[in-house]
Amino acid sequence: MKGRLAVVLAGCAALAGCAALRSLEGQEPAPWVQAGAPQPASDTESLLSYYQHLRRLPGAELGREHETARLAYTRARTDFNRVRFAMVLSQPNAAFADDGRALELLDPVAKNRDARLQGLAQLLSSNLQEQKRLNEEQKRLNASVQGLQQKLDALKSLERSMIERTR
Repeated sequence: MKGRLAVVLAGCAALAGCAALRSLEGQEPAPWVQAGAPQPASDTESLLSYYQHLRRLPGAELGREHETARLAYTRARTDFNRVRFAMVLSQPNAAFADDGRALELLDPVAKNRDARLQGLAQLLSSNLQEQKRLNEEQKRLNASVQGLQQKLDALKSLERSMIERTR
């Protein structure tokens, strides 16, 4: 009796697994996953793969990906699409780069303790905030360097004028 029950349960489990695989077969693989590579096991893994994909895209393709992510977010404002769009917006040196907007997109996910993507959103948000802080510090240092360069140039000019007077 126990043997039959085990066989029936194993058969049910196998059928359920087949049904799950058939539902996955109909889905198109994410464009950033290489052909033949295993599909990501979670949304976080998928988004990390997506980020690697973004980093390799040339400018024109990155622009198209920006539009694709923007449209996906406009159609469905899910946490996944929100984080995906923020990743695109945070790409350095892109014409559409907008760290402020990316932070706005990540904020609700990062603050939601029940969100599956909270950890990833917090990581991205903290990296963007740190990058913003470093950029502001760099601007401040550049202004200081310019001020020091002007003072140095003034001292050189003064030195030249003093040398000319002594001749």
